[in-house]
Amino acid sequence: MAREIGNVRYDEEFVLNSRGLKLFTCKWLPMNQDPKALIFICHGYAMECSITMNSTAIRLAKAGFAVYGLDYEGHGKSAGLQGYVENMDYVIDDCSSHFTSICEMQENKGKMRYLLGESMGGAVALLLHRKKPDFWDGAVLVAPMCKIADDVRPPQLVITILRKLCSIIPTWKIIPTKDIVDVAFKVPDVRQQIRENPYCYKGKPRLKTGHELLRISMDLEQRLQEVSLPFLVLHGEADKVTDKTVSEQLFKVASSSDKTIKLYPEMWHGLLYGEPVENSDKVFEDIIDWLDNRSRFGNTRLEREQKHMHDEFSKSK
Repeated sequence: MAREIGNVRYDEEFVLNSRGLKLFTCKWLPMNQDPKALIFICHGYAMECSITMNSTAIRLAKAGFAVYGLDYEGHGKSAGLQGYVENMDYVIDDCSSHFTSICEMQENKGKMRYLLGESMGGAVALLLHRKKPDFWDGAVLVAPMCKIADDVRPPQLVITILRKLCSIIPTWKIIPTKDIVDVAFKVPDVRQQIRENPYCYKGKPRLKTGHELLRISMDLEQRLQEVSLPFLVLHGEADKVTDKTVSEQLFKVASSSDKTIKLYPEMWHGLLYGEPVENSDKVFEDIIDWLDNRSRFGNTRLEREQKHMHDEFSKSK
């Protein structure tokens, strides 16, 4: 299904993953210009791409970027039990396979490749980078889930009991948590839209899903120094879902030579579409400036690699 939104062309299709599941994919392309670069959206837990991330994608496409999305297994319009993630490694494999296939299309060869991950999607972006350390040209990490905030994390005793139950009743919805929508999105209309969106999962986290989110966030928190790609990390200082101190730690210890952090006073977790317009305008201004500044070095990977080789050669003289 293709349609035009202003000067943006939107299209969607289903693809089969390696396990035979049908996954929903979508794309937003700027019309009447060659895209500056490719951006791959990694959505958050219980969210999806085509509705909740639509405003984000349109803004980026209007700024000249080609934007691609994929609903994870068990999320959005993709197949699988809603809200269920059996293994995050499957999610990473699905994203890596689909995104790589897009990068390798003839019209995209040579274009810069960026990841944009929100919340759990920030963790997905970092794990995609870990899977292929030299493949991605950069990442925009929006309130990345490198640690679940203490306010919404169950007590340790409960976590221990739930872990033991995972192998017996993995799909049960019994993890005690606060309503994330209420503490993540500041604008009441946005909270209402998410609650009315049939493709957003609303129930308590399923046992195995909760276990997987905890597993990858703990793993990422312990290995932040391995992050080596250029990145921009953004976090609201009033975020009660993911821990902003870990974003600060990521900025401090990552081995990346090109890294930037932006902290927003009084802003909540949902920076991309949960804040008042003037706040989200500021966030997108920072994101687009960061992407534009890196795209100016050369709109192709070949140019960037040649520049890198030239810089290394100059250093060695």
